[in-house]
Parts: sequence; C-alpha cells; structure tokens
Amino acid sequence: MKKHLAFTLAATLLFPSAAAIQAAPKQAEAQAYSFNGMDAPRTIEEMSKAYTNATIDVKYSDGTTKSFPLRYEKLFKSTDTFGKNGKQIPAGTPIDAKGNPIMDHSVPNDPVPFISDAPDSNSLLEPLNGTSGNLHLVSHYEYHTVDHSGSSAYGRVPASMSLSTLQQDKKTGKLTVAGVEKIDFSETKGLWIPCNGSLSPWNTHLGSEEYEPDARIFEEEQGTDKDSTNVKAFANYYFGEEGAKMANPYWYGFVPEVIVHPNGKAKAVKHYSTGRFSKELMKMMPDSKTAYFGDDGSYTMMFMYIADKAKDLSSGTLYAAKFNQTGTENGGSGDLSWIKLGHATDQEIEQYIASDITFSDIFETSSEPKAGFTAIKTYANKQKVEYLKVKPGMEKAAAFLETRRYAATLGATSEFNKMEGLALNTADKKAYMAISDQSKGMEVNPDDPQDDIRLPKIKSGVTYELDLQAGQTDRNGQKINSSYVAASMKGIVVGEDMDKADEYGNTAHPEKVANPDNLSYSDAMKTLFIGEDSGMHTNNYVWAYDTETKKLSRILSVPAGAEATGLMAADNRNGFSYIMSNYQHPGDELEGKSITAVDKAKLIETIDREIGVNKSGDVGYISGLPSLENISKPAKK
Repeated sequence: MKKHLAFTLAATLLFPSAAAIQAAPKQAEAQAYSFNGMDAPRTIEEMSKAYTNATIDVKYSDGTTKSFPLRYEKLFKSTDTFGKNGKQIPAGTPIDAKGNPIMDHSVPNDPVPFISDAPDSNSLLEPLNGTSGNLHLVSHYEYHTVDHSGSSAYGRVPASMSLSTLQQDKKTGKLTVAGVEKIDFSETKGLWIPCNGSLSPWNTHLGSEEYEPDARIFEEEQGTDKDSTNVKAFANYYFGEEGAKMANPYWYGFVPEVIVHPNGKAKAVKHYSTGRFSKELMKMMPDSKTAYFGDDGSYTMMFMYIADKAKDLSSGTLYAAKFNQTGTENGGSGDLSWIKLGHATDQEIEQYIASDITFSDIFETSSEPKAGFTAIKTYANKQKVEYLKVKPGMEKAAAFLETRRYAATLGATSEFNKMEGLALNTADKKAYMAISDQSKGMEVNPDDPQDDIRLPKIKSGVTYELDLQAGQTDRNGQKINSSYVAASMKGIVVGEDMDKADEYGNTAHPEKVANPDNLSYSDAMKTLFIGEDSGMHTNNYVWAYDTETKKLSRILSVPAGAEATGLMAADNRNGFSYIMSNYQHPGDELEGKSITAVDKAKLIETIDREIGVNKSGDVGYISGLPSLENISKPAKK
C-alpha cells in the first residue's frame, strides 16, 4: 500500500439468513452465483461516500434465479470512542508500551490523541467457544497521515490493532459493535506499519509490518540528529524515557500473530523465523505450514516459508524465488524456482536482535565492484546498487534479518514492484498475487545487476495466478517439504493505462481494475475479490472476478481519493457470510487531479465535512446477499 494512504472503512458483504431466500422453492438449492456490477460514481454525492447498488444473482437447482440487491451499513468510525471503567479512547488511537494513548503534541498547549485515518486489514474470526455467541474482528490501523499541525506523521508514530466484539442478529445476520479494545504489543517492542493481513487456518490473525526500516541507514545515522528511518521517533513515542536505548530497526519487519482466547482476550506474538522484509501480508496454504508473502515496494522479492509443524510459526525454513520469464502476453508469465535461504527458530533470531546486532556485524561492504562482493539492487537503502559480502558465520543472521539482501546475493529475483495482496483458491490449488504497479524493476533494465523480469510497463497493475504443485525441489535439488509450492505464474486480470485523464480524473480505464492491492477469494462463490489502491482511479473500487466465467463486476465504490483495504471473504459465520472491505484516506491527493465533470472544490469540501480528509474512516459492511451456509466446502487436494 502507498505510504501516504490512510483511512479505513471496513465494508462487509453480509449474506443474510436462509429466511431471506424464501422466495426460492423449498427444495431448491443454490448452485451458482453471479455478481451484477454497479456503474462508476458520477455525482458529488456518489463520489464522496462508500456505497453499492450492485446485485447478485443466485441460480437454484430447479433452474430458477433470484436477484439480491446489496447495500452498505456502517459499524464505527476510527474516531469513535470505546473502552471500560471510564477510560475511553478513539478506536484508531495507538497505545504505548504502558497501555496509555499516544498523544500528539505538535500544536503547543493543545495535546490530542493520535487517531489513525488508515484502518486496514480485518480478520473476522470463526466463532470462539465461551464467548456468548459473539464474533470477534481484528483490525489494523496502518499509520497516521498527518499530525495535529498538519505535518506528515507517516512512520513516526507507532501503529496499532484493535479487537472488536460484534453481536450478530440470529435472524438477519446484522452485526453491531459491543466493544472495541486495543491490542497490547508491548512484549513485541511495538507494532510497525501493519498493512494487510489474513486469518490463519487455525483461527488466529496473521498481521504484517510493512516498509521495514533500513538497518544500514540507521547505523550510518547513529550519533547524529538524523532520523530518516523514523526508528528514533517511533521508539520515543512508544517507550518514552526508554526510547533512546530501545531504538533498533531489527525489531520490525516481521509477522505479528494475534491469538484471541475463549475469554475474548487477545495476545500478540511476533514470528522472527518468517524473515524480515516489507511484509504486506502472510497467506497460509491449506496444510497450515506453507505460506507466501507480499513484499511491498520497489525491487522486492517473492518468499515462501514452510513451518516445521502445522499451525506453529515458531520455526521453519525460508525460500526465495527465481523468476524465469516465459511470456509477455496478458501481463506476463514465468516459471518459478526456489532458493533455500535457511532454517531458524523465533528464539534464535530474537536473540540476535536482543544482542544489539548491527548491519555491519552481518555484512562487509564496498562502494564499488570488488572481488568476492556481490552487486545487488533491492528495496533496502533506497534501491541503490550495493556491493555486499556476508561475514563468516553470519549466514543465518543475514537470511532472517536482512532477508532481501541475502537472497539477492544468492541470485533470487529482486525486481518485483508493488507486490501486494495474496489469496487462495483451495479447490483449484491456485494462489493469486497482486502486482499493483508493473513498472520499474519489472521492465527491461539491462544496467541493473540482474534483469530476470522484462515485462511490459502497466502502471495500473496486474493480478497473477500462481500454480501450486507437489513434488518440487529447490535449486540444489533438495525436496521441498510442501504440496503447495508455486511453480509458475501468469497474469489473469490486467489494468489498462490511459494516455490522458478523463473528465473524472481517471488515468486508468474506469471499467478495469487499476492498481490491485487487497485480494480475497470465496471458495463458496468461486470468486476473487480485488480491492484497489489507486491514484489512477479517482474513486477506488472493490471488484468481483468470477474465476470460471472471467466476468469482472464492480461491487463497491469508496470515497474519492480513498484506498479500498481490509478485504476478507468469510463464507460462513454462524450461518451468515461476509466480505470485509475497508477504505483509507478519503479526499487524499484530489487537489492535483484534473477533474472537470464535477466541482472539485465542492467534492473535497463534501468529503471533509462528511468524513474528514485524512482524519477518520468508517468500518462497516455491505449487506443483502443470501446465506452460503449450505454451500459445501471444496475438498482439499
């Protein structure tokens, strides 16, 4: 996701109870689903809100079809306050290591709590025993766009997650908020830019820490007043007086797992054995051992993690992909081979960090080509070419603390750009990956240290399908202990760039996906949902893509300038089904857009009045779909 984006509307596609489909014959069963998309917004009223007027057709076993209209309902705003015993704070306010709200003192004599305008990932957990039938929702608050004075606050302020308790109407499935509590990350040294996330097969939330701070730059700035990595500011906000000695970039860039216990309390742990890079999200495969990641940024990489034990991320083996291009049509295609980086436990890597290991403890560097040093170009160090050599005995530290740099020295492909969301199609053994902006390292670049990817420039991005296979081996011929190894990838949903903006300010075709980000797949509906993070569409959308018919339908529009985030298809929660989808930063960057179809100044004014530009966001859901309770789950292969 964009570093400057923020604000979340959790939109959930609710599928009401079987009572809602009484019009269908009693003995008929739902057999197929087809979304009918909505038009793009045309008026200031439509452009300034989150809404849907899409429908879904359900075909029954007796040949009849019924259409269901969709609608949007709100749960809460990030500025709404929740709490207990008189201690109420806004849902989007981060807390420090002592559990206190982190205050914004940017305006003298007017301290206010920071409130994130960037709600992101959602995990709607399976019902827990002992919680009175309530559902639980884990949500990210990714960052803070601006502080109280209007200056950029991105990355300087610790981020947060919340645990919402949701009551569910037993007849209609409607969700209401019973309470929202902040999740404590003090045992993990705080939470760094949590972007997207996923629900694990064992019903825990797997979060993320995006745009990991560069340890090389941090070390170079030690002893100065510089803080370009934001680690010092982060530590001062989070640890208070302890901040100066607690600042360490190696604590951040991992997967936080949130476990919600039957008593409704949450506990957070970080998994250091998953490697350290710009975690967009971690998506587990059906074996509860194999996982893939989005690695956001420029000159990034594709990683695969295989846990030693199912449902246990405390130790495992990490691999990096080599892309072997096979075509350029429909976005592009390639075969994937895998390079083993190493095996580690969380405890081993945590001990390295606790020992105050530095970048120069791990690598020797050169400012120019030199025998024994490898030239690499990665997201780290502002995508500059680096000449590196791993110091003797530091291979494990390099693999799990400087994962991208180490993988690049071994020859893994480091040219992916804006690698975002992931989703899983269980029945067909396919995974889906969003490349939000296919440019930069993914174009032809003969002057780079490597040029594995030579695909056409598509600024509006491509969604790829990954073929998952058993019986695969790594580069050294060793068997990979997984039946879900990505062996190839090909483009399936491709954006279309436009030469100039249309009257609504769009620079990508408005009837196609632009800059895919969040992905989620419904096994019951055989549908891939795609959420946009696009400056190329003035209003961002959520799309439904039927993987069998290839039909693409717009099903949600979020406010102009906002990003659609937090996408999650939950096919059955107590007999009802939901698709979570949030939005961030409404009104962002509209000033610079060429919009002539409506009064741009009035549009911005309306968004600021109704929601707040860079100030707040709604969490809600779209209701109106039939229950998927009786749709059988596909058999695992």
